[in-house]
Amino acid sequence: MKVMVIGASGTIGRAVVDNLAPDHDIIRVGKTQGDLQVDLTDESSVKRLFEQSGELDAIIAATGGVHFGPLNEMSSEQFNQGLQDKLMGQVRLVLIGQHYLKPGGAFTLTTGILTQHPIRTGVNATAVNGALEGFVLAAANELQGQRINAVSPTVLTEALEKYGPFFPGFESAAASRVALAYRRSLEGIDNGKVYRVW
Repeated sequence: MKVMVIGASGTIGRAVVDNLAPDHDIIRVGKTQGDLQVDLTDESSVKRLFEQSGELDAIIAATGGVHFGPLNEMSSEQFNQGLQDKLMGQVRLVLIGQHYLKPGGAFTLTTGILTQHPIRTGVNATAVNGALEGFVLAAANELQGQRINAVSPTVLTEALEKYGPFFPGFESAAASRVALAYRRSLEGIDNGKVYRVW
């Protein structure tokens, strides 16, 4: 299958590519590197991405930034960063990408454990992830002959040195284990499902 992986150079993205590349034709996409480039906050950039890629069998989004900071210091501009990047960035991929995804094709988006288990300074991430999971649940009913799922990983084992202190008591998961959920979404039959890798 011809599979586009957005965020292919990130920790999860690399693991997904490593997992899928032996069996699929992978188009690696990043903001500044990869086979193709895209700025998910820019609608014209997303349109250009799909014009360059042509028809696809699957679209995987392993990307998206949010704002971390104390709620009592957060501005609406800071909160909007996560809305425009991780939330609307992935929504844009679906809204535009549905016209390039072949019948039977699958979208796989990325949320995270903070949807159900908030952490200090993570209000923006929890809100964005919750909205994405709601979008997946509803969009699954309206996509015409296509599927959509999301992967919700816990903190990555590879990222513990940097992010571990923000996730006290959380069990980590290796990126290679998280990547299995993307394969399950791609090659399985589920629709509207959130794969929680915790």
